[in-house]
Amino acid sequence: MALRIYNTLTRRKEEFIPLHAGTVQMYVCGVTVYNYCHLGHARAYVVWDMIRRYLATKYEVKYVQNITDIDDKILKKAQENNTTMQAIAEQFIAAYDEDMAKLNIDKADDYPRATETIPEIIELIQELIDLDYAYVSGGDVYYAVQKFPNYGKLSGRKLEDMQAGASGRVDDHDQQKRYPFDFALWKSAKPNEPFWEAPWGNGRPGWHIECSAMVRSRLGKTIDIHAGGIDLQFPHHENEIAQSEAAYHQPLANYWMHNGFVNIDGEKMSKSLNNFTTIRDLVATFDPMAIRLFILQAQYRQPIDFTEEAIIAATKGWETIRDGMLFAVDFGEKFSWSNLEIPSPITTHPTVISFEEAMDDDFNTSVAISYVFEIAKKLRSERNSLSHAGKASLEPVVLFQDWQALAYMTNVLGFVATSDRPTKEDQISASDIEDLIQQRIEAKRTKNYQESDRLRDHLKSLGITLIDQKDGTTRWLKE
Repeated sequence: MALRIYNTLTRRKEEFIPLHAGTVQMYVCGVTVYNYCHLGHARAYVVWDMIRRYLATKYEVKYVQNITDIDDKILKKAQENNTTMQAIAEQFIAAYDEDMAKLNIDKADDYPRATETIPEIIELIQELIDLDYAYVSGGDVYYAVQKFPNYGKLSGRKLEDMQAGASGRVDDHDQQKRYPFDFALWKSAKPNEPFWEAPWGNGRPGWHIECSAMVRSRLGKTIDIHAGGIDLQFPHHENEIAQSEAAYHQPLANYWMHNGFVNIDGEKMSKSLNNFTTIRDLVATFDPMAIRLFILQAQYRQPIDFTEEAIIAATKGWETIRDGMLFAVDFGEKFSWSNLEIPSPITTHPTVISFEEAMDDDFNTSVAISYVFEIAKKLRSERNSLSHAGKASLEPVVLFQDWQALAYMTNVLGFVATSDRPTKEDQISASDIEDLIQQRIEAKRTKNYQESDRLRDHLKSLGITLIDQKDGTTRWLKE
């Protein structure tokens, strides 16, 4: 069965045919670094990591993920903390790296930053001006959406149906626009803001042009896969297409892929709605691989609902998979597996064949994981037999092939098992404890007592006792 991918652009599943035989170029929109990552980010980057891993079983993959380190939100955070955009960016890039490592997300081949791509951004903006797709107005530069006849082809929106503010920024700059839905390619500098020099005036780039420039500078004018969250489909990806395809007169990407939301009470989890749970809060309580399993149990395009019950269920499921993965550690020597002659490659294992059929159907992990459980449960049963009866019901070569199949499938899905279970002390650091205490203090200040109690109980579950002082400070003790 050939690999088939749902292409957002065509709204159907298509056979995946790379631009160049044997290689895949994949660009994923990365984080804007002004805060800690939440479960919605975890879903996106676990999904694209899984897809990259599976593609790597068939192709050589070049995976690029940008970092947005120029943004109004970063600037606001810097001003609130009396520091610089660069300092805020570096702080949260480091936090992002820590969070992704805990979830066993492989590093990208390249992490281009907007601040490192300014010359390429300016060059692309100038090309669009020269081609009459963009115009200078009051020190700003805007993209003229009416000039691009296919604007809206990715999202299916029409200009006449769109709302004002599609650029994501509505302020006095918008008075300079010729048309309400034109979006900023370059924003003129305000007093005391960082800026870069450009032919049309000092300022900084708009969000959308950053990715267009980074795709071209790192991968080329047309790539195989461009991916991100469904919330990026419009306006971000739509605007990327308008910019890049106006300049190059060729497709920006052949396949557009988007992952679904993580919902809480029917609403998208996001920083702007202030209903998010950070990755570092979650991994302080739950095994990171249980979180990964929770994410991958749903097909990547479908929304998933976050509840404590769902995470607990995923934790139990992960324990089953983990026991199967560790079978070789516990019993490999008993069966002298290192001396076994294996009659056929792992790709011919019936369960692996079924697993790959599910993965070839638009990376359907909700089905693929059922085959992981099939073998993990079998190996867990054999583990119990060996522990209690001293013997297994299956021949050593069959056990080894099953374990190999499980190892292959879990590697594709990005699961990693260790024989040591973390203790409460290992689960959370002193800095994480202080961060949670500050969140609780803020919740109490805003009279969000339900959240305050939740944080107290969460710390208690980790063996942390809080002692509130009369002066408003809080001490903590580890049990």
